[in-house]
Amino acid sequence: MNRPFVFINIAMTADGKIDTFERKGAAISSQRDKERVDRLRASVDAIMIGGRTLLDEDPKLTVKSEVLREERVARGLSPNPIKVGVVTEAKIKADSQFLNMGPADIVIFTTRRTSKKYLSLLTARHVDVYVDDADRVNLQNALATLKELGVNRLMVEGGSRLNFELMRLGLVDEVTAYVAPMIFGGESAPTMAAGLGLKRSEAIPLKLVEAEKWEDGGVLLKYHVVR
Repeated sequence: MNRPFVFINIAMTADGKIDTFERKGAAISSQRDKERVDRLRASVDAIMIGGRTLLDEDPKLTVKSEVLREERVARGLSPNPIKVGVVTEAKIKADSQFLNMGPADIVIFTTRRTSKKYLSLLTARHVDVYVDDADRVNLQNALATLKELGVNRLMVEGGSRLNFELMRLGLVDEVTAYVAPMIFGGESAPTMAAGLGLKRSEAIPLKLVEAEKWEDGGVLLKYHVVR
């Protein structure tokens, strides 16, 4: 397979929202789920996010636990997995957490819409930048490039458009969802998968392989994507 093993990990409300209508990265995960996500991050070679998540939320994408970071180093790995951004126009600020919190290697997949100013900023920060001569990043090529860079296990942390496109293109193997006992509502609040959407006849089938009811009131669901 000319790509890494890819799984999407999300936290969502009982009504399927991954953020509020404000789109400011509202907290959804319980403490137990945050610890689970940290272990997942420590287990992968790279973490991928889409442009809106990167630019609006500016996540650190680092392993929080010092013990987990030390375990990675003991295995001959970097303390944190590679940070991967897929962003049409990479207007990433020099003081962003994404660029500065680490240590971690950083890879950006972008397009011709990113100005030379921002490309120069990124390369000066030793970011590996791949520019598609198009208006959208070719996700198949991006995953193939990550495979060449040694990424065998890739965790995707959103947003909803990236999630949908990866699934639509058949590039996702698993989906793990923590469903929190709360409701956000809001027609404009993002769900796990956005984009153009699919007809019922084109729906992506999933197979539930794990379901856990947690004492915090949440439910952890794990699906395999059916080929």
